Amino acid sequence: MTDILVARNVSKTYFDTVAQDNVVALQGLSLAVRAHEFVSVIGPSGCGKSTFLRIVAGLDKPTSGEILVSGAKVTGPGADRGMVFQEYALLPWKTTEANVEFGLRLKGMAKEQRQQITQRFIDLVGLSGFEKKYPHQLSGGMRQRAAVARVLANNPTVLLMDEPFAAVDAMTRQRLQEELTAITAHERTTVLFITHAIEEAVFLSDRVVALSGRPGRIVADLTIDLPRPRKWDDVVRDPRFNAYRDELTQSIHSNGPVNGAARAHA
Repeated sequence: MTDILVARNVSKTYFDTVAQDNVVALQGLSLAVRAHEFVSVIGPSGCGKSTFLRIVAGLDKPTSGEILVSGAKVTGPGADRGMVFQEYALLPWKTTEANVEFGLRLKGMAKEQRQQITQRFIDLVGLSGFEKKYPHQLSGGMRQRAAVARVLANNPTVLLMDEPFAAVDAMTRQRLQEELTAITAHERTTVLFITHAIEEAVFLSDRVVALSGRPGRIVADLTIDLPRPRKWDDVVRDPRFNAYRDELTQSIHSNGPVNGAARAHA
């Protein structure tokens, strides 16, 4: 299967104005994400996982190394990468419908085609009937669904997600996780997902990449062999789920590779 996203020896150093010193956030990070693969990056706070995502998005530049998407070097933001942030990032003066179609309108797409695509993704994320609602009229989970629909409607090559469910309650979070696995499987989306929650990463992913404490470097690359579609009630009863969680926890705490199912994928 083709590698869609490739990171080659990515390092990032920045100047800390408080400490008045250089800080190495990432060190020699190399990985590849295949077409239609869901890969999560986990690690302790401050390990550089969100910095890495920003570099992939083109919102920040590496000190050394490079990012390739479909063989082209990333030099800045682009339509081939769609980003879903922790915050909902919806335009508050626009309805759900207008938010989802916003990128399509910027592309100059014809009205009829734009409306068809917009409605398709509103239906896909379960927001039918809320097309005319404004963000303040939606729950947190619904706002995040709208944000996901807006990104997917633009048909990015890679979907980038930075802890998108961190701001919702636990029950809503589990429901959104189940919906995300179904949506990305249906759309055959390539996903790079950032989270600090190991169980979330295992539940969602085809692979989980674990980073060490700063400077962030890969200490585990674990293939998740759990059946899809996934429901929490089923997954938590699968002994493999607990084994994956424990291996990843051990790798992060020990700053070293796990044994067993971990594999290099660079």
